[in-house]
Amino acid sequence: MRKLLFLISVFCFQFFYLQVVTLNKVEKTNENKDKFFYKINEPSKSEFLGEILVNAYSNDDVTIFGDVYKKAKQVGANSFNLKPIENIDGTIQNFNPSYYILNLYYTNIDDIPTEENVAYLISSSEKKQKININNKTTELQPRSFIKLNLSESEVMSVSTRKFLGSTVKLSAKSGQPSLYLSLTDFKIRSNDSIYGGVNVKSGDITGLEKSFGMFLTTIYSEQKKD
Repeated sequence: MRKLLFLISVFCFQFFYLQVVTLNKVEKTNENKDKFFYKINEPSKSEFLGEILVNAYSNDDVTIFGDVYKKAKQVGANSFNLKPIENIDGTIQNFNPSYYILNLYYTNIDDIPTEENVAYLISSSEKKQKININNKTTELQPRSFIKLNLSESEVMSVSTRKFLGSTVKLSAKSGQPSLYLSLTDFKIRSNDSIYGGVNVKSGDITGLEKSFGMFLTTIYSEQKKD
């Protein structure tokens, strides 16, 4: 009997999880082999393809993004933005991590604006984190991020304040693309050229691929630097 209940619970969990990320609407498809999946703020030059609905809460944002990415590529999307959801009175709802919709687009790469010399410090999905920015302590809330504007005249030092934790040095460079840094206990790759002006000393600050970083900063809240 216990085995039967266990199998039923596993089946129900798998069925529920499969419903978390769905193609809510498909208006058209596009044939392209673009690997990137970038956020766009102004879709006037983009072709609308459909919508993805995320309809459950999960702390496993890696898996959620993987499912979102796969479904986006099914219709040939290479870009997205968050769809505003209206209340009955016409006002816009506050973002709900348990229920949100992403608009899917195809956008020519030349029409996707670039952002240079900006670093995003992205928190854990579950826990508060204390970090030092230029030796000043800041507490980063779960599911939030801090945006840093980098300057050539200043080197910013970011530390996780842990024993043997990471410290990175951030500064502006000509043509340096935006940087997305996760403040979690993952090991960073040793090739720091991937991350522009980042000098990694140890392993609990992780440079994120841009598509994933843009997804997280869409579904997380911005926290202003103290």
